[in-house]
Formats: sequence, structure tokens, C-alpha cells
Amino acid sequence: MTRKQIFIIIGGVTAIIIVLFFFGGRGVGPSPAVLTIWSVFDDVDIFSEVFEKYQKANKHITIKYEKKDFAEYEKELVNAFAIDQGPDILLIHNTWLPKHKNKLNEVSLELISFVDFKNQFVDVVEKDFTEDQKIYALPLYVDTLALYYNKDYLNSTGISNPADTWEDIIEDLNKLVKRDQFGGIERAGMAIGTAENINRSTDILGLLMLQNGTKMVSDDKSQTSLDDSVLLDGNSYYPGRDALRFYTDFASPAKRSYTWNRQMPYSIDAFIEGRAAMMLNYSYNIPIIKEKAPYLNFEVSYAPQIQGRAFDVNYANYWGFAVSKKSKAINEAWKLILYLTNRENSRTYLETTRKPTARKDLVDLQKDDLELGVFANQSLTAQSWYQIDNNTIETILAEAIESVILGSATVNRSMETTVEKINLLMK
Repeated sequence: MTRKQIFIIIGGVTAIIIVLFFFGGRGVGPSPAVLTIWSVFDDVDIFSEVFEKYQKANKHITIKYEKKDFAEYEKELVNAFAIDQGPDILLIHNTWLPKHKNKLNEVSLELISFVDFKNQFVDVVEKDFTEDQKIYALPLYVDTLALYYNKDYLNSTGISNPADTWEDIIEDLNKLVKRDQFGGIERAGMAIGTAENINRSTDILGLLMLQNGTKMVSDDKSQTSLDDSVLLDGNSYYPGRDALRFYTDFASPAKRSYTWNRQMPYSIDAFIEGRAAMMLNYSYNIPIIKEKAPYLNFEVSYAPQIQGRAFDVNYANYWGFAVSKKSKAINEAWKLILYLTNRENSRTYLETTRKPTARKDLVDLQKDDLELGVFANQSLTAQSWYQIDNNTIETILAEAIESVILGSATVNRSMETTVEKINLLMK
């Protein structure tokens, strides 16, 4: 091969490279991706504007949002994953990670560091949605149990503000309870003490257990510690049993705190109908109450705490966005979730839906809100606990409450049975 031929070949190859670089490279970009989102509660209209903005900036992304029926959502999700037809992005409850982690893919720390995550979200989110510093979900809000009260009832009995400790709550109940001529409860001071006719009864019991210092599960999460004893002033004390006893005493006619029973209406209905002066519940009930009882004069205050405790304990209930392990666009899915939950878009979502924030940097913006301020502030002290199967555990705790109320078991025996059932579930 002559020197001239070599130069011709080199020149040709160089020309091809230049053409590919300047012309072919212009068409190279991110691969198209369709991101399917399964959610509950929120209509697509809530996200339409932010989705449109995101797709405009990321033309390779197509977002498909599906709102599912809450009653069938988890079952539909499990069935879909079983046949590889699950969504890319799914909404999970804050108690779901233990039973669904094997279906989820953690976020790359290149997209968000663990330090940034901890700085952005309230503390309970780390407990619920991470494991070994791996982040599996991000929320838009964090709800907590708070005290709903009928202002007219409290005002008419000389109570200017609801009590902030359980000890003082019991004192107020004696003023608020209204009895008929036979001694029956006509109006409850508070809807609390039973399981079947109390909305989120097991959450209220969980709140009392956590406030009382109950260790809910062992350090290695292999068994429950609900009935473990602690040493108090040199004596064995069972905080879990004490919490169950305290809760059920509200439905025991022999106790000073008696204010409720199994014959009363469902707790939310009782509050709406004026048959309960107070109840513990989440922020999502505010619009429901306003719609059903537009003239009801009610407000929301902080959940009662144990007197003398050094810090507050509140109970969390919320959902977060996670990414399926079987998604074909895992990184793109996480980028969208991070976009949805950033400060700007979280603020827009919270203003639209009227929900309390999950982000620390938005608490100050909500803390003076007449409806949401209580919930926003409580998110900073919210707690939850590890549940291997939240639905089954809810049933077990409800059975514990009812067994004590009906007299079929003592508090001690009921707690022993509860531990046996949960430990069997955790094996």
C-alpha cells in the first residue's frame, strides 16, 4: 500500500468520524420512557400541571397516572407484580416497607444523598421508608392523630381550651359527659375506649403505647416487645399493658374515666351528630366533617400527652411514592419522584390538597394555619413502629381491645395472647 493510499484511508475515516459527531450525534438523547403511576385518594387533576411541566422539560418521558380504589389497591398491586404488570411508581403506606420491600428499588445516592434526605424530611420518614441507609420511598405529607373538639360543648362547660395532658383530659370528661335519666351515656366526653365503633382505634392504642415508653419490637425486628417489662423505681412495670388498660378504662363503667361504650354510634358519626364532645383523628377528616356538618363549631388541638414527659410523642399515618424493582426505567422513575417531592412542588401539592407537610422546610409555612398548623407541628414529633403486616396486626390489636371490654380476658392475658399472635406472624 502506497503512502498516498494510506493518507486517503485516514482521511476517509476522519471524515466519517466528523460526520457522525456533528450530525449523527445530534439525534442521540435519553431513551423514551413511559412511567406508570398507581396512586390512591388523589385525582390526576392534582398533578396535571406538574406532570405537564415535567414532560415539557423531559420530552422523552410520558407519564400515565392511575387512581386506584383504596379498598382493593394493595391486593391489585400484589396481583399485578405477580404477573410482571405492576406500575413503575407506586404509593405505599408508611407501614408497608416490611412486607413489600422485596418489590421495591432504592433510590440511587447519586440522585439524593442520605444526609440531604434526612435534612429535608421529618424524622419519622427515615424510620418508615429507609433501611441500612437505603431510601425506598418519599412522601408528600405526614398526617398525625390530633384532638378534635366541639367548641360549643367545651365553652358551655367552662372549658376554654382542651386539655393537653391525659390526666387533665379525664378531669374534663366528667364535665362533658351527659347522661340520661337511667345513667346511660347520652353524650360522650370523648370517643375512645373500644375497637369496633372507634375510627382508627388501634392507632390510638399505638399512640398510647409509644407515649408510655413501650418497646414495640425487638432490636433485630424478629419479635414483638409489646409485653416486655421495664424497671421503674426498682419494680417491674409493663408499659404496653398499662396503655391497653388506660385505653379500655374509657369504656369501663367502673372507672372514673368512663365516657364511651359499644352501644354508641361510630366515632366520626357521633362527633358529627353532637354525641361526642371530642375525638382523636387525622387531618383528612376535616373536609368530611365540614361537608356533613357545615354548622358544627369544631376545632383541632394537639394530641394529649403524658404529664411530665420530657418530649412529645405523636402518631404518624401517611403514604409515599416508591419505585418498582421491575420497572424498566428505575432512574427516570426516581427523578420524577424527587421532582414531585421537592420544596416547590410539595408546597403546591399541600396548598391544593390541604394536607400537612412531610418536609421540614415547609413546617414554618403551615404552623400558623388554623386547620393544619397542629398537624404540621406534630409531624416533627411523629412516631410509628415496625409492623410485619399492618392489616393483620390491626386485627390482632382490635381483638385485644374487645376481649378486655367484653370481659373475656384480663389485660394481662390479652397482652400475652397479642404477643403470641404477632410473634407467630413474624416467624
